[in-house]
Amino acid sequence: MSPLVIGLALFAAILHASWNAFLRTGADRLWTVTVMSFSSTALAIPLAIFNGFPATPAWPYVGLSACLQVGYSVFLVAAYRYGELGQVYPIVRGSVPLLVTLGGFLLAGQHLTALETVGVALVGGGIMALSLGRGRATTTSILYALATGAIIAAYAMVDAIGVRAAGNVGAYTAWVLLAYGALLPATFVACRGRLAVDARAPETWRALGGGLFALLAYGVVVAAFALGPAGPITAIRETSVVFAAFIGRLFLGETLTPRRVGACAVVALGVICLGYQS
Repeated sequence: MSPLVIGLALFAAILHASWNAFLRTGADRLWTVTVMSFSSTALAIPLAIFNGFPATPAWPYVGLSACLQVGYSVFLVAAYRYGELGQVYPIVRGSVPLLVTLGGFLLAGQHLTALETVGVALVGGGIMALSLGRGRATTTSILYALATGAIIAAYAMVDAIGVRAAGNVGAYTAWVLLAYGALLPATFVACRGRLAVDARAPETWRALGGGLFALLAYGVVVAAFALGPAGPITAIRETSVVFAAFIGRLFLGETLTPRRVGACAVVALGVICLGYQS
């Protein structure tokens, strides 16, 4: 891989950990993630105009994906209510490929390769290291983080089917984002009764900035995929779990022990083993 591709993958990892830090710092995290979604909605509008509608068979997948992504946002907010960035983020990131791999093994009879077996053991061990002993993550935060990972795995599978049914990647993506951008504020109103957004408030601009970070993280990794091999790029991007630990320490005042750094590194290595394809 070229230095440019490596740099893009590392930049995407930092951006992904950073927008989670934006969410973790919010006083009202459900409000923060809702306002963050405005950034993706703003992008989706011209994208939808340019690409038009997806094929008719794709609409159930558009709706299901948007609903699952709303669930992902709500459960991630709940996880950060009870746990720190350096604890919750690695569990969420690690549980997605872990659950997909184990689901394929248990439900579809897929055989695990030696590398996948090592990956399952590493991710499981890293999550256990974050869950046990002094300074461990709370049981509640672990459960919410694992549920968040399960929802991410679910909507990833829905999107894999839906985008093929849509016949147009841009149209499918745009309408999923638009549906998500409508459902998440509706969910907030259903929970709180009213969504108040002050365009002059610093909190609003911080949340919108976090949404831009999330969009930029996605765009940067797509650019990297266009320039280099997917397997190594995915592997480098998973260093985000280590970046999250350091971001939590530097900007959120979270505890950073050698044990936590080691656990995050083990999770990252396990995810690399599960996702790497040459």
